[in-house]
Amino acid sequence: MTKAPEPSLSANSETASVRPVRGAGKARVVPIRARNAGIPLDLDLIRDQAANRSAIERRAATLGKRRSVKKEWQAAWLLRAVTMIDLTTLAGDDTPGRVARLAAKARQPVRPDLLRALEVEGLGLRVASVCVYPTMVPAVVEALAGDDIPVCAVAAGFPAGLTPFAQRVEEIHEAVEAGAREIDIVITRRHALTGDWQGLYDEVRAFREACGEAHLKTIMATGELGSLRTVARASWTCMMAGADFIKTSTGKEKVNATLPVGLVMARAIRAYRQLSGFHVGLKPAGGIGKAKQAIEWLIMVKEELGGAWLHRSLFRFGASSLLADIERQLEHQVTGRYSAYHRHPLG
Repeated sequence: MTKAPEPSLSANSETASVRPVRGAGKARVVPIRARNAGIPLDLDLIRDQAANRSAIERRAATLGKRRSVKKEWQAAWLLRAVTMIDLTTLAGDDTPGRVARLAAKARQPVRPDLLRALEVEGLGLRVASVCVYPTMVPAVVEALAGDDIPVCAVAAGFPAGLTPFAQRVEEIHEAVEAGAREIDIVITRRHALTGDWQGLYDEVRAFREACGEAHLKTIMATGELGSLRTVARASWTCMMAGADFIKTSTGKEKVNATLPVGLVMARAIRAYRQLSGFHVGLKPAGGIGKAKQAIEWLIMVKEELGGAWLHRSLFRFGASSLLADIERQLEHQVTGRYSAYHRHPLG
């Protein structure tokens, strides 16, 4: 097996570089890019999309087997993964106190003693965002005051997307006014399942306009779309409509983020980049709770999209339990032993 190349580690600024973890090579500057403005809907292009399920599944099955990531190389990949996590709580019993504790974890996602042992305390490590329901946005904004960690809100009738359209748009407005800088909307699955691509395009364009300066992530609930071909078509439609990210799942479906779906979405992103010149981000969410899974996703992204996508401006994990397992793996790197999960609380 070959050793996987290391990811580049950069500082909180997208235009600055920092010293990487031991053995992780040189840091790389990732430039700020223009947002995806969208392009006119091309129904012929949408309908031409296809997906060879057997070939895609074979390719996905090799991702964890063709690369070996060990020791300091593994630590570098996992530290990179931390910077791409949208630290999330979407529970019915969320309280201002709970999300404030989550915000504290976002500021210090890895225990200081582990960072010192890895000699990376100067990285300024933090997660990509804190993701909550719209009603919790003010509490997170207050808890993160003085820090440049964006607040992300799920909106537009999350998770089913079946509330009245005007109400969904208003929910976006309210979340942005409360201080959310990123909005994760969920599409109306009916549009994709019935092939109403114009309806989906118009919906996402309206949500994009409602977001204003806030970045828009479109959740496609891929586990409910029925086929990889539909996933490809929905991905293209959302990107044409101006989505800054396309996202796999709400985390509430029976089937959430899978590598075959990720491959389809990554290849759509690559083709859209070639056609339009715009970079669109990818966000898998739901079911990614292990460090090993995170590395497989990062390898897939690097191989399919290139190193430029190994940055929070273009790749995110929608996760909560993933961070605890990454910390456990980093502690094993330092001590040679795995610790209990309660040593790595989220808040």
